[in-house]
Amino acid sequence: MSRVAKKRKLNQTRQDSLYFDSYSDVTIHEEMIADHVRTNTYRWAILKNSESIRGKVVLDVGAGTGVLSMFCVQAGARKVYAVEACSIAEQAVKIVKHNKMEDKIQVIRGTVETVELPEMVEVIVSEWMGYALLHESMLNSVVYARDKWLKKTGGIILPSKAELFITPICEPLVEDRLHFWHNVKDEYGIDMSCMSDFARKCIKNSDISVSPVTAEDVLSHPARFAELDLHTVTVEELRSVKGHFRCDSFGSAAVNAFCVYFTVSFPLPDKPQPLVLSTSPFKTETHWKQAVLYLDESVDVVQDTPMTGEVNMYPSEESDRHVCIRLEYTIGNQKTQSKTFSIPDWSSETPS
Repeated sequence: MSRVAKKRKLNQTRQDSLYFDSYSDVTIHEEMIADHVRTNTYRWAILKNSESIRGKVVLDVGAGTGVLSMFCVQAGARKVYAVEACSIAEQAVKIVKHNKMEDKIQVIRGTVETVELPEMVEVIVSEWMGYALLHESMLNSVVYARDKWLKKTGGIILPSKAELFITPICEPLVEDRLHFWHNVKDEYGIDMSCMSDFARKCIKNSDISVSPVTAEDVLSHPARFAELDLHTVTVEELRSVKGHFRCDSFGSAAVNAFCVYFTVSFPLPDKPQPLVLSTSPFKTETHWKQAVLYLDESVDVVQDTPMTGEVNMYPSEESDRHVCIRLEYTIGNQKTQSKTFSIPDWSSETPS
């Protein structure tokens, strides 16, 4: 199929099949469990909530290998329903038995939208976050589980809140790649500087680049543009998660991208401050890294140059599980610009 052909929207069954198949390989589960920030934060959040979990029934949405379910048993859960749609559920059954927890954990193969539980639950736990928080749209399944299976009084959700942030950055590697073509003549005697415009279009494209951003690259204090309360957010609200932002430059630099990242928060009993899992560039790197949105052209700023705009995150036309980000921004006295980004999706070009 030609790459310039119009992309067709995948039907929901095809979307789900591609999504769940991607979690059937060991590599992604190794990456997630090896992410110590992710796994240890969940472990501590569950154990610190043992008073709310002990003797209770728990639903683990998208249980994967079952590690969160087993943390819940360690916290004293009476019963855990570990719902997992992909074939990794078979491995979860083995791991549960290997840890002698089969009397406490029931692994159920299927989507949370289609399975039936024998009882209501008092706790929902899920590691649902994707790149830029909303990629893969698994939060929709958590909302469904909340509305159908969580007891209306006294039920808890771990994590209970998510927040999205944006900040301008100067990503030096991109500029190095663009300047590369001007340096070829010095190295080989062939002038390839005419490649620079083509390189710019390829590198500063409309893809959401999932890559690590260092604190040194950040040009202002981050601005929060959205907050999601998992006890109240609706699927309809998740169709468009948006908000305004304002950032003021730390000093003189060239802004060539914006960085989007997220945090999720776990309530702690008897403590006013929650336990926070952060994907900030100022914190230890996680497997989510950051979502980098490259501008078509760099813009010079000086100290306190205002950068304002709006971010809108919504599902792709090709696949509801893939996120798009529309960024409208104004830097200083420059004209307002807009650009729409998405995570590259090879599957949308696969014949149905």
